[in-house]
Amino acid sequence: MKKWAYMLIIAGILVMIYPQANEWYDDWQQERLLNQAEQAAAISHQNTTKKLKNSYSEVNALLNEGSSADNINSKTEALVNGEILGVIRIPVINVELPIIEGATRENMRSAAVHISETDQLGQKGNFAVAAHRAHKTGRLFNRLGEVKVGDSIQIESSGQQYNYQVDRIRIVEPTEVSVLDSDHQSEELTLVTCDPLINPTHRLIVHAIRVYNHTN
Repeated sequence: MKKWAYMLIIAGILVMIYPQANEWYDDWQQERLLNQAEQAAAISHQNTTKKLKNSYSEVNALLNEGSSADNINSKTEALVNGEILGVIRIPVINVELPIIEGATRENMRSAAVHISETDQLGQKGNFAVAAHRAHKTGRLFNRLGEVKVGDSIQIESSGQQYNYQVDRIRIVEPTEVSVLDSDHQSEELTLVTCDPLINPTHRLIVHAIRVYNHTN
């Protein structure tokens, strides 16, 4: 009888603690999954940052070849390769250039390029575009240094016009990847080219914010 009494007591205790044990297990599982999610997010962020740095490094390497942008009649020139995203216009300096997806030597000879791994046009984030500052006046981003805060920039893509207003101009070293950062609260545009006025290896950064009116 005592044996059965002990077994009943143990069974009763197990019944009582079972829900609590389940909660403990569920809490442990939740904590474990949260840790896994945080680790995965950290790895994803690291990978994204690495890709962005690599992409920007490629653009900088091409910008350092600035003089090649003027050799447009080279017999060895390859065809432009990449999706045409739209047309960028900067009225104050009379710029009108196609924007092509993908920074390659061939693309940058005759167009502005979207810096891969930055955000897409029309989305909250930073849509970054680079072009050579060619020697010939008015060609590519040659006159970008004349742009001032408050000037307007337009991008036309798929029948829609995106209007931007310049809010910040900086000259930075090419390692300054933070110029491509975004808080993803607004639609930003960042233009990147060389700044030979200080040092050919430095970058002129023109940052703009999208503005809205009744036409867009």
